[in-house]
Amino acid sequence: MSGLTHLDSQGHARMVDVGGKAETARVAIARGRIRMTPATLAAIREGDAPKGDVLAAARIGGIMAAKKTGELIPLCHPLALDAVAVEFAFVPDGVEVTATASLTGRTGVEMEALTAVSIALLTIYDMAKALDKGMVIEQVRLIEKRGGKSGTWRADEERQDQA
Repeated sequence: MSGLTHLDSQGHARMVDVGGKAETARVAIARGRIRMTPATLAAIREGDAPKGDVLAAARIGGIMAAKKTGELIPLCHPLALDAVAVEFAFVPDGVEVTATASLTGRTGVEMEALTAVSIALLTIYDMAKALDKGMVIEQVRLIEKRGGKSGTWRADEERQDQA
């Protein structure tokens, strides 16, 4: 079990000790999308959704979620993030959400970026469900991470094209 960092020698769950690791600048970028009907997409784009500005609420929700990742995911370290950005792009059948999380610290911010994307997408769903209960959240994934012992990682182009 020595290769599984969240298990001790007896197989019990544990929080990884990062105290001895060097602090480095770390960045993670995650992305996901939500598919919806053309009418719902138009309402979001034009600011005509019944609950108000969908993307403004989703941006705040994503940022807040990134800050609370350590409370939501078991064994995940609570982190003092330096920055979180949540951006939106309209795609033909919905909205794509990209989140970037960064800090200088001893552990990565992949989970914070993924959590920001997930909650931003769920917020879009919540804000627009009166228009379209059949929206589909999909393709939530890590796009890139930088920093730490393993350095830079980017999702390969083939994997991104399949998603």
